[in-house]
Amino acid sequence: MNIQYLIDHNYPIVQYKKGAVIYEPGATPRAVYFIKRGEVRMVTVNDDGKEFIQGIFKAHQYFGEPALLVNKPYLAYTIATQDSEIIPVNRTQFYQLIDEDRDFNMELIKTMSNRLFYKSMMLEELANEQAEHRVRTLISYLFKSLEKDGVLDVTRQQLADMSGLRVETVIRIVKKLAAQKELRLLRGKIIKT
Repeated sequence: MNIQYLIDHNYPIVQYKKGAVIYEPGATPRAVYFIKRGEVRMVTVNDDGKEFIQGIFKAHQYFGEPALLVNKPYLAYTIATQDSEIIPVNRTQFYQLIDEDRDFNMELIKTMSNRLFYKSMMLEELANEQAEHRVRTLISYLFKSLEKDGVLDVTRQQLADMSGLRVETVIRIVKKLAAQKELRLLRGKIIKT
């Protein structure tokens, strides 16, 4: 969906400061959220307070549609990781977009399929007890989906939260992969080789 379409059709833009919670687990879904500017992470939190990142969403992406489509409460927190401008599209408006825009309909199917693939892949990786394998698979996947100019735009802490590992473990593994020339490190950024 072209964000400009939503702006041109006077959909309201809501400002969220870094750290603001957009929705939390158990909340009734009221909208699908299109990011005009900024970044949002979707996390679940276990009883010990440890976060597990379900996804990271950036400008021109959207989130919140699965719960809205099946009319089930949200399962995770969504938190602005930087100051963000977000366009909430309510249920009626969202269904109208699906009905009227065949291209958006196909984009939605592809987006949800990619997310389902990611969840399935991560479920398999979390069952794998080999930390290095988890990190290698995750980095490979992220290079295919999140890279910007050959640079992976995620922190070591985010990799840890996505893989269910401690940040120290991820740092050690990333350094090892760089030493093996499977990736490069440049000023703390992971670069594709």
